[in-house]
Amino acid sequence: MAENILVVDDEQAITDLIEIYLRNENFNVLKFYNGQDALKYIESEHVDLAILDVMLPDINGFTICQRIRENHNFPIIMLTAKDEETDQITGLTMGADDYITKPFRPLEMVARVKAQLRRYKKYKSMPVPDETVIAYSGLVLDVNTHECWLNEKQLSLTPTEFSILRVLCENKGKVISSEQLFRVIWGDEYYNKNNNTITVHIRHLREKMNDSVDNPKWIRTIWGVGYKIEK
Repeated sequence: MAENILVVDDEQAITDLIEIYLRNENFNVLKFYNGQDALKYIESEHVDLAILDVMLPDINGFTICQRIRENHNFPIIMLTAKDEETDQITGLTMGADDYITKPFRPLEMVARVKAQLRRYKKYKSMPVPDETVIAYSGLVLDVNTHECWLNEKQLSLTPTEFSILRVLCENKGKVISSEQLFRVIWGDEYYNKNNNTITVHIRHLREKMNDSVDNPKWIRTIWGVGYKIEK
């Protein structure tokens, strides 16, 4: 069954362009030009992935992303203005999984959509190991329910944040590079060293875990190499 891709952008030329390329890949495309109509649709219909523009006439893409994350875990890709790093970081902080800067190359957009859908399917169908609970010094991850607790307090993690933390915990004591994390979680070859997606997700994980870059208790940065959780 073809996946349903929700596209929210008030520029019809952009939504039409996205529709053409995604329909060529046999996706169903659902176009909306404002946030309220998109949110109403999501309440009653199935969506596999959303592409959200930041600037909309009624509510901005960040708010839509935040509202979606209250009840849904499907992938979200933000459309941001070129070189607006603040928008990119804000989107990822609100729960987005990736971002595309305007103007964008349509084939790159298609590649990122496919990568996010692969990651999400892998996340949902990931085989459960014999030990379904990963526990380490007050940090507990339940692989079955994808829930996380730190010192008996439940943390609200996005699927991407949970996946990153799971990979680090399953490789305690080993340094995992940003590229390795990117490829393990997204299964995507579309990676370059300027991509700060992993950095932002790590930063947000630290905020939720009340961790510190300078004096980390959980996630340690090995400068120029990657990240690790100590044994």
